[in-house]
Amino acid sequence: MPHRHSRRTTSLPALRTSSRSSRSRSRTVAGCAAVAAALLAAPLVAAVPAAAVPTAPIADFNGDGFADLVINAPRATVAGAESAGYVSVVYGSVAGADTAHPQVISRTTSWLPATTEAGTSFGQTTAARDLDGDGYTDLAVGGFNDADAILWGSASGLASATAFTGGVNRAVDGDFNGDGKGDLVTTGDGGLQIQLGPFTRAGAPAQTSTIAIDESDEIWDIAVGDMDGDGKDDLITTGGFEEMSYQAQWRKGTSTGVSQTARSTGYFTLGGVIADVNLDGYGDYVAREVGQVSEVMNGAAGNVRVVYGSANGPSTRTTKITQNTTGVPGVSESEGPDSDWNGDQFGYSVAAGDVTGDGYPDIAVGVPGEDIGSIKDAGSIVLLKGGATGLTGTGAQAFDQSDPGVPGASEAGDTFGASVSLLDVNSNNRADLAVGAPTEDGTYQDSGAVWLFRGSKNGLVTTNIASFGPAVLKAPEEGSRFGLGFAK
Repeated sequence: MPHRHSRRTTSLPALRTSSRSSRSRSRTVAGCAAVAAALLAAPLVAAVPAAAVPTAPIADFNGDGFADLVINAPRATVAGAESAGYVSVVYGSVAGADTAHPQVISRTTSWLPATTEAGTSFGQTTAARDLDGDGYTDLAVGGFNDADAILWGSASGLASATAFTGGVNRAVDGDFNGDGKGDLVTTGDGGLQIQLGPFTRAGAPAQTSTIAIDESDEIWDIAVGDMDGDGKDDLITTGGFEEMSYQAQWRKGTSTGVSQTARSTGYFTLGGVIADVNLDGYGDYVAREVGQVSEVMNGAAGNVRVVYGSANGPSTRTTKITQNTTGVPGVSESEGPDSDWNGDQFGYSVAAGDVTGDGYPDIAVGVPGEDIGSIKDAGSIVLLKGGATGLTGTGAQAFDQSDPGVPGASEAGDTFGASVSLLDVNSNNRADLAVGAPTEDGTYQDSGAVWLFRGSKNGLVTTNIASFGPAVLKAPEEGSRFGLGFAK
């Protein structure tokens, strides 16, 4: 890793963004890490009978069959403009992540609409899906102050773009009406915008609907997947107001889009992913449970709550997993409310994908506040394995930068695991794990870095780990927090 500078440790960014912050920027508490949190590179499209393995689209911008990795750096200084932001695309290949031929895309890119402007945070949120039906994955990118765009895939990768209006501060993709066309849901000043594909190259969807959201009912994050097994993606929103959380809300996908009617999952959660971890044909919702008062989260040990799907959507079958759960490495540790350090924050980020190739989705869990020995907030990740009985601690794995074979070194405030994504970059039918440490120091403080662990039949391995920061990709470094999020 690059030379590091000493610095004063700062707390992890909060997990949520007020809907008002995208307008005023005075209350931006978002964690783009939470955007990553949620980071499936390829969300579950449709639940299927238990005997079958779900097939999901991958982010493949050039159509070569290898999953491509999108890395958000919305805090980067670009062309002298602070927090102008950019996204990097590292293309997959038979050898893994091709860091020698990346794309670094900002509003200085010649084919991108608009120009570089300080504070726009291009790359605040990213969502990957084939939106125009041409067989190439496209990338929706959101930021502040009309920095939004759809980047179109092609045989040469992302090569053109269209301005995308609406003040996007969250974006996820799915197929809500089950027609096989990519759809997009965004949050902004107008509440939830459900945009059904296919999109035109002018950025216009085939159909748009709005779900009005009261300003005291802020949406902090979104998860997409088919919980009721009908072949249509459903939508889960998590949020609250000020320091209070609301129970996560489930909306059913229908032939005309997302239902206007919401039903509570029964739990106060943030972010999350939907994946059929027990292969019973119904997607299961996995997210961090925070309790009704969310303001105290930074000092919490953390957990993940699993709400199992059913023919009626979220069911009463549920489980909670912590670092004290049998089989899970580590110990749940918290910090007092006056501490300058974070609790473990197990579940700060989560992602789903089949690491072992056995057909069951596994869950990667970021633990960015984990102390490694006496090293505070160095961070770690845990892999929980899916199986016929659901998600448990059996066979769980944990890794940090102090482990043999993992590049770098555990240092205070790295927050390794602040973002995670599972995607098969070498197309061997085993998902690989991308891990972000946005406060890792390079030439500059908090320039950030990403690690890519290989999947195998036994789980994650420490051989041939790719590790890189923005300098390797010839991307802007200063203040970039590279790896703050990945595309959903």
